[in-house]
Amino acid sequence: MFGYYLNLALRSFKRNKVLTALMVLAIALGIGACMTTLTVFHVLSGDPIPSKSDRLYYVQLDPQTMRGYRPGDEPPAQVTRFDAEALLRERRGDRQALMTSGSVSVTPGRAGLMPFLSDARYASADFFPMFAVPFLYGNGWTAKQDDAHARVAVISKSLNQRLFNGANSVGNTLRLDQSDFTIVGILDDWKPIPAFYDMNQDTYGDREDVFLPFSTSRDLQMARGGSLDCWNDPHDDPTGLNAPCVWIQYWVQLDTSAQAQAYRDYLTRYSELQRKAGRYERPTSIRLRKVMEWLQFNKVVPSDVVMQLWLGFGFLLVCLVNTVGLLLAKFLRRSGEIGVRRALGASRMEIFKQCLIEAGMIGVAGGVVGLGLSLLGLWAVRLQPASYAKLAHLDVGMLLVTFVLAIAASLLAGLLPAWRAMQVTPAIQLKSQ
Repeated sequence: MFGYYLNLALRSFKRNKVLTALMVLAIALGIGACMTTLTVFHVLSGDPIPSKSDRLYYVQLDPQTMRGYRPGDEPPAQVTRFDAEALLRERRGDRQALMTSGSVSVTPGRAGLMPFLSDARYASADFFPMFAVPFLYGNGWTAKQDDAHARVAVISKSLNQRLFNGANSVGNTLRLDQSDFTIVGILDDWKPIPAFYDMNQDTYGDREDVFLPFSTSRDLQMARGGSLDCWNDPHDDPTGLNAPCVWIQYWVQLDTSAQAQAYRDYLTRYSELQRKAGRYERPTSIRLRKVMEWLQFNKVVPSDVVMQLWLGFGFLLVCLVNTVGLLLAKFLRRSGEIGVRRALGASRMEIFKQCLIEAGMIGVAGGVVGLGLSLLGLWAVRLQPASYAKLAHLDVGMLLVTFVLAIAASLLAGLLPAWRAMQVTPAIQLKSQ
């Protein structure tokens, strides 16, 4: 029976080639615009670490003075060095890591390579296992090396390729900021999207090439980057242990909801103790957000991408309305044919099915053309200067969504025309014929 309906649909398309082409084009344009924006939004708003995102929490405390305080204020987005190191020492989570961004001068040991600056991350030992960072060679440093302020380094795969032609360089010496470091690990490809662990950097740009123990970076006074907010005069060093400044990100891994609640209670007690000691002045205010909650709070998806998404769906809606009009014109022009079929015994439901199958075939054709337009749109997006633009790509899942959306859109557009077609009265059409 489906083959019969399909044959009738193909004959109908041949009789109305221009009208059919217009409907396919309308569906394709709507699908192309919608899928381009939807794909970009999907890439930028995805879970950057799906295996652990529900177990990783970002810590916020409020060590500020009462100046400018308003009840309900959000605590600072980062923590002080004093608080970060205190929480790290007490180790109340399954894993915990403090970190900040920076930059270092790399002096290559190879002839012909000039010294250059490289982005760096100063972190504690749990950074690598907590964020499931893959290693090509070696591994990260240990907590003991953190405490010993060891001069060890982990480098990226790309930097290892640049300095050592991709060979296993574990154990080699790397000169950074006029100090020698021993390489203990080389990362494999690792680029979580977005870079959720530090929202003060370009979350869709390139990742750091050098990772160093935080304690060592402070000993050597290495250049730091990112946001730094102070509420009192930090005197000479805003990154000092007792400086009234927030500039460090702190993450903790808590594997169960009970542990998460216990850690919230711990942070509350810690804040109260700091207030009694005179360090904190404001009422206790803590936040403990999971990865996706933290991304949502920071509105990590660029506003222009959200606007483009709504515009894409709006354009698809306009194309659907146009397709409804074209289908309505197509089906009603065949009222005589439909009347004859009804007079020969075809039921209203058979007419309805026939019209929907025609609409569905238009959707399939529109999906194929729309896929091409989507790829063209993504190519245009990748040419934009924004850092997130280079990430736009159409994966297998979005490919399936393209066809499903095209067929669903065409069937939706065909409902009203099909319903109108099945209402054709055979007697009136035969009399007019």
